[in-house]
Amino acid sequence: MTKVVWSGESAPGCLRRRRFAAALSGRGNRAWPGQGVKLLCAGMIVVLQAGGCTREETPPAPLRAVNVVRVNPGQQVDEVAYSGEIKPRYETALGFRVGGKIVERFVDVGDVVKADRVLARLDPEDQKLNSQAVRSRLAAAEAAYKQLKGDYQRYKDLYEKRFISRAEFDRRRTDFEVAEAQLAQVRAELAVTENQANYTRLRADHAGVVTAIEAEVGQVVAAGQTVVRIARTSEKEVAMSVPERKLGELDAATDIVITLWAKPDREYRGRVREVSPVADPVTRTYAVRIAMIEADENVSLGMTANVYLRGIAGGRMVQLPATAIFQQGDAAAVWRVDPATGGVRTLPVQVERYFEDKVAVTGELAEGDLVVRAGVHKLFEGEKVRVLDGVGP
Repeated sequence: MTKVVWSGESAPGCLRRRRFAAALSGRGNRAWPGQGVKLLCAGMIVVLQAGGCTREETPPAPLRAVNVVRVNPGQQVDEVAYSGEIKPRYETALGFRVGGKIVERFVDVGDVVKADRVLARLDPEDQKLNSQAVRSRLAAAEAAYKQLKGDYQRYKDLYEKRFISRAEFDRRRTDFEVAEAQLAQVRAELAVTENQANYTRLRADHAGVVTAIEAEVGQVVAAGQTVVRIARTSEKEVAMSVPERKLGELDAATDIVITLWAKPDREYRGRVREVSPVADPVTRTYAVRIAMIEADENVSLGMTANVYLRGIAGGRMVQLPATAIFQQGDAAAVWRVDPATGGVRTLPVQVERYFEDKVAVTGELAEGDLVVRAGVHKLFEGEKVRVLDGVGP
């Protein structure tokens, strides 16, 4: 584009001076008689001033250089990935069956325990006093039972000899039966108190590993309150969350593969064991459990895992660098370079999956399309760009 620069005066004034100088040189109007010398001098001045009116041409602005990535079949994937956490199939929350004050704890988080191992102990004094009180009641019940039993036998002989009435005999028999029932009741109470004395020791129901300690020495706990959590290590699985519109992929996948972030070179086969029938009220996702088949000692509880659902029909997606995605309103989009005009155009896409440094998207991207990979927030619709050499994969 050519730009005219006027020095010291506006464009119309400079144009008038040029025309006046042309007239003096004989190319315009003729000079008036008697004015030759004055006009000549004035014309020289005008010509000198008109020389200050010059033209300068500014070069066009350089095109913005962009780094692009070319869409090719190698970037298309037919699998989806989810992140999850290694969890035990069974995890038990253990607590005392009676209330009391914890006086000892014998395990810590991470300890491997066997079945019937003592994990913690309550203060047994209260249970001992209860047992002593019930034993005293038992002794009294036994004494009353023996006395009424003897009376019943004597009154039975007297009744058979017709020395007492039937009503008196029935009353003595009833007293004996009451004493017998009271004796059985006290004996049952003693058994309960003795069991409660044993309940002051918290024991492991099965072998496993301690995953949490939720009560400490000196704390007073109620019956049933969780003190220790133990997980069985025989069966492990991956806990993950799946959006409601993706639940069909669980059935469509022909193969499920699990990898660990700590050991990505090792793959484990998996299968869907459980899908929650109710969505989480906050995230609106469904909790899914993927059972790990043949999990070895490298799989530890709490590890982060990736679950890949492979062989999903119609799940073709394109992987792009994460830096190529930008937000346009409420949707994601990319810049696609038009090879015919050299301009960029926005193309809406749907983000399906996130990877470490890439994203999997679906949209109207075709093989061979050039997508801007960086600096996407500096471009505008239709801007002409210059593609840098060395198109990335």
